[in-house]
Amino acid sequence: MELISIITPYYKKKKFIREAVLSAIKQTYKRLEIIIVYDDQNLEDLKYIKEIVALDDRISLIVNNKNIGAGLSRNLAIRSSKGTYVAFLDADDIWKENKIEEQINFMKKNNSKISHTSYEIIDYNKNIIGKRVARNFKEIKDLLKSCDIGLSTVMMKKIFFSNECSFVNLKTKEDFVFWLMLLKQNHAIEGLDISLSYWRKLKDSLSSSGIQKITDGFKVYYKYMNFNLLKSFGFLMLLSFNYFLKEIKNK
Repeated sequence: MELISIITPYYKKKKFIREAVLSAIKQTYKRLEIIIVYDDQNLEDLKYIKEIVALDDRISLIVNNKNIGAGLSRNLAIRSSKGTYVAFLDADDIWKENKIEEQINFMKKNNSKISHTSYEIIDYNKNIIGKRVARNFKEIKDLLKSCDIGLSTVMMKKIFFSNECSFVNLKTKEDFVFWLMLLKQNHAIEGLDISLSYWRKLKDSLSSSGIQKITDGFKVYYKYMNFNLLKSFGFLMLLSFNYFLKEIKNK
């Protein structure tokens, strides 16, 4: 039974972090390590996080000296992880208890190296307000127009992480760039169409900031995909259009 490393950055999510970590602790698949990265220069919540760490001896804690962002915090945790696989769980999301077991069985059965699953969208009070369906991504062109992979659903073999293929320093869409990098290196991302996670949509989160999303979306194409200015704006328009389509669908 392979060790699976669960990576959870923490930044001002005190209301949700305990439930997120408990959903990892309670997994039916037991050979896990859980790495929390405290990424807040304000140490006010650190005592509370240490109480959560004490809940299970499989949990460890990294405390950043300064705020470096979720993406770089994940990179730091992956480098210190010991698992054959890494899985990502954001501090305000929740896993169903069979998430890891279902996903690892799917990956072994299909010889998948990287996978994601369908997930349900919840609001602040855990009401289900939408759903995203996982599908297969074989080539980079399959994902360029819309980021349809839920971060907290992804599990991958650690060997595909490298200095050249990792999370980038963006406030949002840092995961989108990583998935595109993996596809660019011809690593397929397999979709398991079973809802095994809950993604919490919060109005005050970075991912809900329109201006930030537009700025980072442009950087995805112009800076990281090395597209020219016109092509970058074109794909940004497509990305924004597909985002609004998904928003309308959930209403």
